[in-house]
Amino acid sequence: MSELAIAADGVVKRFGAVDALSGVDLRAPAGAVLGLLGPNGAGKTTMVRILATLLRPDAGSVRVAGMDVVRQPKAVRRLIGLSGQYAAVDAYLTGRENLQMIGRLSGLGRIDAARRAIELLDACDLMSAADRVVRGYSGGMRRRLDVAASLVAKPSVLFLDEPTTGLDPRGRIGLWATIRALTAEGTTVLLTTQYLEEADQLADSIVVIDAGRVIAAGTADELKAQVGGDRLELRPAPGIDPQLLAAALGDLGSGSPIVDKIDGRVVLPVANWRDLLGEVMSRLTAADVQITDLALRRPSLDDVFLALTGEPASASATAQSGSRR
Repeated sequence: MSELAIAADGVVKRFGAVDALSGVDLRAPAGAVLGLLGPNGAGKTTMVRILATLLRPDAGSVRVAGMDVVRQPKAVRRLIGLSGQYAAVDAYLTGRENLQMIGRLSGLGRIDAARRAIELLDACDLMSAADRVVRGYSGGMRRRLDVAASLVAKPSVLFLDEPTTGLDPRGRIGLWATIRALTAEGTTVLLTTQYLEEADQLADSIVVIDAGRVIAAGTADELKAQVGGDRLELRPAPGIDPQLLAAALGDLGSGSPIVDKIDGRVVLPVANWRDLLGEVMSRLTAADVQITDLALRRPSLDDVFLALTGEPASASATAQSGSRR
C-alpha cells in the first residue's frame, strides 16, 4: 500500500495547564513496526489513546488506515486492535471464554471464535491455563491474555502500549515472534516500550519523544549514529559522586560525559579509545577519584536516551505531571 497506515501531523493535546503533546508527527507504512520511545511521562500513552480514538486531539490531524480518527472514529475502530498499559480482561471468565467473547463481539461465528481463541492461546503460551478463571492468573499471564484479546479480529493496525511489561523472558520472546508474524501478514504495529532491546529487535523506525515533543526519529542504527563512536562506561567507587567523575574526564571524549543518575554511572563517548585510556586513568588519579568498573562497548539505544533526554528509558519522571503519560 502506498498510503500510510499511520499519519499524524502536528498533534497537540492539553490537560488543563499541562501540554501533554506539543506538535507530534508520526509516520508508519503498512506492515511496519513503529517504535514510540521516551521516558515515563513523555506523552506516549496520550498519543496512543488519540490514535485509537479514545481521546480527541486539540489540534493537528490524525489518520489511521487512511481514515480520520476524529471524523470517522467508528470506521477506525473496526480496523484496529489495542492493548493498553493495564490488562483489561474479565477476571470472572476463563482465558478461553474471554477470547471467544471478544471474537463473537467482533462478528465471528461461534466455531470461528473458538478456533481463533485456540490459535491465540497457543501463540501466547496460555493453553495450559485456557480453562482457568482469569482472577487466578498471574500478572504476566493476564498481560499475555490482554495482548491476545487485541489480536482476535486480526486488526490492520495494532497499538501495543508497553505490551511486555511484567513478562518473563520466555513470554517476551514469544510475543516478539507473534508481532513479527503479524507484520509479515501486513499488519502495522505501533509499539511503545521502555525496553531498548525490544525496539532494536522489532522496530523498522523509531520516534523518540520527551515532554510531549519529538526529539529524534529514524531507524535504530540512525539514532545510534547520532550519539557517535564507542562508549567508555565508568562506575565510581561507593560514596563518590558521579558528577566528580564526569568533571575529571572533562572534554576528553568525542562528546561531553553523560551522568546516569539512576544507575550511578558515567558514559563517555569516545572516537579513539586506545589513545584515551592512559589519559583517563591519569585524570582520575590526579582528581583522586576511584572507580570500581570500566567497560568499552558500542552505542545502544539506551545511550540515545541518555544523550537526548538526560536519563535512561527506565527512569521514572516523577517531576513531571501524572497527566502526561
